[in-house]
Amino acid sequence: MITIVDYNMGNSGSIRNMLKKLGFDSQITSDPRRVAAAGKLILPGVGAFDAGMENLERGGLIPVLNERVLAARIPVLGICLGMHLMSRSSAEGERQGLGWIDAEAVRFHPGGNALKVPHMGWNGVTAMRSETLVQDLPVDSRFYFVHSYFIRCRREADVLLTTSYGGVFHSAFQCDNVWGVQFHPEKSHKFGMRLLKNFAERC
Repeated sequence: MITIVDYNMGNSGSIRNMLKKLGFDSQITSDPRRVAAAGKLILPGVGAFDAGMENLERGGLIPVLNERVLAARIPVLGICLGMHLMSRSSAEGERQGLGWIDAEAVRFHPGGNALKVPHMGWNGVTAMRSETLVQDLPVDSRFYFVHSYFIRCRREADVLLTTSYGGVFHSAFQCDNVWGVQFHPEKSHKFGMRLLKNFAERC
């Protein structure tokens, strides 16, 4: 069963509904004991970085998440803010992240391009390497984004997908058993369904 971590910062119900449509069992929980028994984890998220880390800490979830991800090494997928929380830090806040990947979240800067921030809507992705999460994705895959901050990986080997918006940014990463995506697969129709199916079946 896939465990979706509830820390009051994400649209967990939409993720569970898509997994159900794909034929996979999942649960939404904030109970550390249930998280401790998870075989796969999804860390969703919408909102601010510091608030996300505070909610995880307040719920007693950080130690058990670290145990499952770093010690037991079960697969985990971070979505949007959930992806950012996996990094070391964010320009959006002052707290330290979970530090599961060598990366930080930085802000889009409009500059002279009149770039609209947040980056909102459909955009394409480019695969930097072949990996189970992105297997069988069409070359014209498009995903739904809503974000003002994006992840900058410090190791190029961790970059899985890139996207162009006022320049190229890292829109997905993978390092060992840790995956993160900047977009919302649960809002991305057939492309998001393919990605979530890959995570449930192959990762």
